[in-house]
Amino acid sequence: MEFLNKMINKNKFDHLFIGLILGLMAPTLGIIIFFYSKFSESNLSEFLTISIQEKMLSPLLSLCAVINLAVFYSFIQFDKLHTAKGIILATFIYGLAIVLLKFGIVSL
Repeated sequence: MEFLNKMINKNKFDHLFIGLILGLMAPTLGIIIFFYSKFSESNLSEFLTISIQEKMLSPLLSLCAVINLAVFYSFIQFDKLHTAKGIILATFIYGLAIVLLKFGIVSL
C-alpha cells in the first residue's frame, strides 16, 4: 500500500500539459523580468511595441527561451519525464515562433 501511495505522489505533477504551461510561462516571465530590470521607466506594452518595430522580439524570445533549459533539467532531476516533455514541446513552439519572426514569414 505504501508503494502505491509513493507512485501516486511521484506522478502527481508529471503531466505533459503542466510542462507545456510551465514551458510557455517561464520565457514570458523572463521577458517581464528583463523589462523591469532594464526598461522600468516605460510601460510593458510600449516596450513590446518598440521591440516589434526594431525587430528585437526574435532575439529577446531566443534569450528568454533559454530559461526553459533550467526548468527542463529541474524536472528531469526530479524524474518528472512527462512534464519535461511538455517543456520541450513549449520550447519547440517558441523556436517555431522565433524562426517565423526572424525570417519575416510572420510579422506583428
